[in-house]
Amino acid sequence: MKYLKRLSALAVILSFAMPHLYASSTPIRGRSGMVVSEKVLASEAGLTVLREGGNAVDAAVATGLALAVTRPGAGNIGGGGFMVYRAQNGEASTFDFRERTPAAATADLFMKDGRYSRDLHYRSGRTVGIPGTVSGFYLAWQEHGKLPWSQVVAPAIALARDGFVVTLNFERKLGGIASMARRKRHPGTLAQFTKDGEPYRAGDIIKQPDLADTLERIAENGAAGFYEGETARLIVEEMKRIDGLITLDDLKAEQAVKRTAIRGTYRGYEIITMPPASTGGAVLVEMLNILEGFDMNAMGMHSAKSIHVMVESMRRGFADRARYMGDPEFNPGIPIKRLISKEYANQLRLTIDLDRASTSSTTGFEFPTESPETTAYSVVDGERNAVSVIYTIGRSMTAVTGAGFLLNTELGDFHGVPNAYLVGENGWEGTTQTNLIGIERNLPAPGKRPMSSMTPAIVAKDGELFMVTGSPGGRTIISGQVQTIVHAIDFGLNAQEVVDAGRFHHQWLPDTLRIEDKAFSRDTLDLLRVKGHTLEFNDAIGCFQVIIYDAEENVFEGGSDLRREFGGIATY
Repeated sequence: MKYLKRLSALAVILSFAMPHLYASSTPIRGRSGMVVSEKVLASEAGLTVLREGGNAVDAAVATGLALAVTRPGAGNIGGGGFMVYRAQNGEASTFDFRERTPAAATADLFMKDGRYSRDLHYRSGRTVGIPGTVSGFYLAWQEHGKLPWSQVVAPAIALARDGFVVTLNFERKLGGIASMARRKRHPGTLAQFTKDGEPYRAGDIIKQPDLADTLERIAENGAAGFYEGETARLIVEEMKRIDGLITLDDLKAEQAVKRTAIRGTYRGYEIITMPPASTGGAVLVEMLNILEGFDMNAMGMHSAKSIHVMVESMRRGFADRARYMGDPEFNPGIPIKRLISKEYANQLRLTIDLDRASTSSTTGFEFPTESPETTAYSVVDGERNAVSVIYTIGRSMTAVTGAGFLLNTELGDFHGVPNAYLVGENGWEGTTQTNLIGIERNLPAPGKRPMSSMTPAIVAKDGELFMVTGSPGGRTIISGQVQTIVHAIDFGLNAQEVVDAGRFHHQWLPDTLRIEDKAFSRDTLDLLRVKGHTLEFNDAIGCFQVIIYDAEENVFEGGSDLRREFGGIATY
């Protein structure tokens, strides 16, 4: 309880501070360490580990596990994601813990009686992939952690066992989970997220003893405490209840993968980001390479000119995402080197008309829709080691009865129908081809990871850390990362200004420019229409958690996005 009282005090301080910060765009500053996430309690869990002598990876694991308690619909141990790590000396590594398909999965996973079933694809137990988060966190800790594993897991156990105060926003999220559980008749989910069937209200204390037990097994036995033994048994029992495919053998075989980071440059800054199975890292570098040939500062932030060229870079990057990306174990020929090269960007830049929008041309092709129910966080320790994490469960499936955590629906990110869509594609040289784009590369197969847009990123300058950034939001993560980096580098925005700035998104298909409502002037919008852009307005795009390091003053600046709720910046 002493630990939780310390968390509650900080939560009050930051909750009152954040509205003022949003209005003034003044970042919170610190010098010895910083954690920025969607939840104050999770950020403080990470900061506690830093104060106890842990490093950025220790704090990232502590924060991620605490989010599984305080943000169960996005923070997770029942899903998966990606982590990018940069050491103070510039060495970098990435950890891929994206969910994989069970051994029983086949290309026709979402077919029933020879026909595609949307219910199987998005609403059934077949959409549940083998959770990767615990495997990924444990591998990252084994590689780079400093504190004992049990000490890193302890803050999340305390939050689950002793409970915390339900906020109004969390009340609404719990209500949404409970409503889903009633529709799908999931008694385990109702038991986990209601009080004997009655909804939690703001001011209540929510305790999660089943989740605390699960976390204690993880603390005692590492990844084996999740993928073997009691937790594994409970997951398989839940699979039987919801017609899922995961077996004990699937769980025991789960292993996250350490991968070589994608590295690019933008105006002398180094971009360090995630390789496939993330589709975002290479595309992010490709877009920035295109923009490097334009004087963004001269065009002006949020002018019709600067938005236009950024949209055209997004259009080309997302087209290449569709053409080439997939799980690298199943698609070894992804041309990463070419996609992130300056020469390729130069060729693409020549195809951009500064006065007219390009046309995204296809016939009858649509991508699976990734869920925005994802979360991201950024961590820096006193030695300037940095971590960026994005992970997800997609749309919540069901809580594992007796284990206290929600399962993912991430296999819905695979294409649902083999050989279903024939696409007419206009190439950049103007030639017309007819081919299948992205279908075979992103069909289910045993042990395969679905495509993902989660794009954690770290930026450095002259060997020094500069920026750690990440966001939820499906494919808008990639376009949002481009804007975040450009706004910081080209326009000199501080961390809070970067996350406050209005955003837009284009993903090649559909050929629509999504733009945040009321974030841009009417004149700018009219000029974009004149250039041929079709506008669609959204309330909010993304939810960024950003740290910028000011090397001259030797301080961190934290910016937490308020598009979803009060964020949490914990620093000292």
